[in-house]
Amino acid sequence: MSGRPEAAVLPSPLRAWLGPVAVLAALVVVVLGALYAGHGEPGTVDRWIVDPTADSVRPPWRRVALATDFLGEPAGAATLVVAAVTGCLLLRRPRAAVFAVVGTGTAVAAVTLLKPLVGRTIHGDGNLSYPSGHTAFLTALALTVALLAAGRPGVGRAAGASLVLAAALVAGAAMGWAQVALGAHYPTDVLGGWCAALAVVPATGWLVDRAADRLDDRTPGTGRREPQ
Repeated sequence: MSGRPEAAVLPSPLRAWLGPVAVLAALVVVVLGALYAGHGEPGTVDRWIVDPTADSVRPPWRRVALATDFLGEPAGAATLVVAAVTGCLLLRRPRAAVFAVVGTGTAVAAVTLLKPLVGRTIHGDGNLSYPSGHTAFLTALALTVALLAAGRPGVGRAAGASLVLAAALVAGAAMGWAQVALGAHYPTDVLGGWCAALAVVPATGWLVDRAADRLDDRTPGTGRREPQ
């Protein structure tokens, strides 16, 4: 094992940009939650997009939606996380492996805690819908992987920011479409889940880096990580 500490999971060039994005995303989650607290019907914005209480896709696109939805189910999500962790360990990036688990886990935990607080439902009182956990999970996973790629040497600030933004948009849009198309969530639910991931993942990355840096400082032979 080399004496060089591992690179940060939250690249320094992106921190100044991700901070305001996370704050804005958290604000959107709170505002939407307040607007739709206790509701059991689609809102005005939801009706502009699609009738979210009925399936809006038919084969073959329905199969695509179901396959995408599976990625947010426990079995599918666990498979994706295990694959991400395995890749990080093969690349000898244990800090990144921890981030892949903690980043996605914290995003899912956040939306799980928010659902009973907001109390928005779809298809009956027992189906809490805001924010979308499936959307939060896939967006969080995409963000963690994109941040690790953006932190590699030679990736500039603009390229890194574009990569992170594109990953979040593609993952959130794909899962959000599947959830609305299958009638599992209102469009504003998936927006809330997407924003929840944008708010939680950067904060989680910062905490993982802080904890890992302190551990490096206490471990003989590693020394303090150079600023990036």
